[in-house]
Amino acid sequence: MTTIETRNLDQYGNTALPWSQAQDLLATESASKDVPFFLNTVRPDGRPRSAGIGAVWFEDALHFVSGPGTRKSRNLAENPACTVSVRLTGMDLVLEGDAHRITDESTLDRIAARYRESGWPAQRDGQAFTAPYTAPSGGPPPWHVYRITLRAAHAVATVEPGGATRWTFG
Repeated sequence: MTTIETRNLDQYGNTALPWSQAQDLLATESASKDVPFFLNTVRPDGRPRSAGIGAVWFEDALHFVSGPGTRKSRNLAENPACTVSVRLTGMDLVLEGDAHRITDESTLDRIAARYRESGWPAQRDGQAFTAPYTAPSGGPPPWHVYRITLRAAHAVATVEPGGATRWTFG
């Protein structure tokens, strides 16, 4: 993923955080049950909505699952714009973009394998996932798989030396 702009938001003289640091943390810490991700969508009436999700960083993008009847899936069908917030080791991160459902079966097979590596026994069933269990907020199976196409991200370091940065993607 290529950044087209990096903007240092730090007011204390720290250097901009590198996007590669955020990517590395996402790659190593996503899919852990101990790392809470929160998806923020927009309801049809314009009100915001937030829901916890299980997410994996895979092939340079964040992926998550949601049942087709859940509020988050219905919101995304109306308006794909969303944000995802997460606290990673040493960094609070917000990702901004658009979430779109993935239906390509070979891509779904690769994402299911990534989820299985993390301990969730996801299997592709047609153009969706099934498993013996999921988070209560996921709704009943089958679950659609979404990929977020990033437009921007911003981070605040939570450890020294500190820093705050916004990245824009092309």
